[in-house]
Amino acid sequence: MAAEDSKVFSLAGQGLKLDTRAEMEPHLERLRAMPDVEEVHLGGNTLGVEACRALAEVLESKKTLKVADLADIFTGRLISEIPLSLSALCDALSSHPSLHTIDLSDNAFGGRSAEPMVNLLAQNTAISVLKLNNNGLGPAGGEIVARALLASAEKSKAAGNRSNLQVVICGRNRLEDSAKVWAEAYAAHGTLREVTMQNDGIRMSAMLALFRGLAQCPDLELLDLQDNTLTEINDSGAIDLSGPRLVAKVLPQWSKLKVLNLSDCVLKPRGGVLLAGALAGGNNRQLQQLKLENSEVDPRTYGILAEAISLHLPGLTLLEINANKGDPEHESLQAIRVALAAHGNEDALGDARRLPPVLVRHPHRNGCQRPRHHRERDYKARTSARTRTCGVHRSSIVVRHTREGEGRPSAEERARRARRQARGDL
Repeated sequence: MAAEDSKVFSLAGQGLKLDTRAEMEPHLERLRAMPDVEEVHLGGNTLGVEACRALAEVLESKKTLKVADLADIFTGRLISEIPLSLSALCDALSSHPSLHTIDLSDNAFGGRSAEPMVNLLAQNTAISVLKLNNNGLGPAGGEIVARALLASAEKSKAAGNRSNLQVVICGRNRLEDSAKVWAEAYAAHGTLREVTMQNDGIRMSAMLALFRGLAQCPDLELLDLQDNTLTEINDSGAIDLSGPRLVAKVLPQWSKLKVLNLSDCVLKPRGGVLLAGALAGGNNRQLQQLKLENSEVDPRTYGILAEAISLHLPGLTLLEINANKGDPEHESLQAIRVALAAHGNEDALGDARRLPPVLVRHPHRNGCQRPRHHRERDYKARTSARTRTCGVHRSSIVVRHTREGEGRPSAEERARRARRQARGDL
């Protein structure tokens, strides 16, 4: 056995169903014979209560352990079993001084299984990487875990030590408003480098709290909040842009940021402009990936992004803006392509053909949405307005296409159009 293999114990992906001590024993015999084991990988198997208790007894003595990969180990187990199994494993690891990575992803815990993790997360301040993806924690379970992390930060501070927590992955958990407690934990640690909280049902108020908390983490390198919500409609029917405004305010503080994913976060056109304007400030020169798919941004954002890329983002190698508003041949997108190519990153934008035509909504003078014909460009080929119901009123969205080789606007018209977009008239 190679020297490096003598430090890695793995049953990963073997599809084992281990219920009892006796069934677990042949594997534990091998683990006991590894005095300097540093990594344990058990994913892709299913362990019962007695098997977990037997495993925990051996793990408790392995103080050299650095990585505990316990993802996907409870498939097919009863919800009444999981807390008992999880409690045995987590308690066994709570005092390991070298444990820097714990992965409990893809286990269907639910909120009732959050409590067994508390002792480990609150007491073991050595943990640097925490992976809790797709556990179904819900708001209640999410708050329990976040408060455990908050207690960990307080314990490190009381001991006069800097927190070790750097990476948190906690997506697909329906955290909702419990994200506000996560924000407190992030601010208390102040050391986060990577945060992924995708598809957690986080609304704008909790997103505001998250950005305020993460503002206390100046070394942030990756932020992935895809499929949460940054804007909302207020009582008067207007779009509340508090989220994008705060993002624009905080973004310049993260000079080490490399990856930003706000796809599906409902930025809206003006929110996109605010975000792009912040990037144009030049404080995020290390940015490598920017993901804004399906965020309802439009060519005004693209134009500002083109300037930001040209002047301040030489290392941007991936830009995802599909499923937003705009023509793939729009001049602002062409400007982005030119800016990327100037840095040798001409493939960063990829295929922008998924962009739909520009959608132009026409408000009535009294503030309600009413149909009204609008002439956007001097196209020879026009389509009729499509009308759809919006609440108690009706609104029209005019979609204009240009046939191949027909009705192309002149250079003067395109320049006039660009000026009007910059002023926000369109």
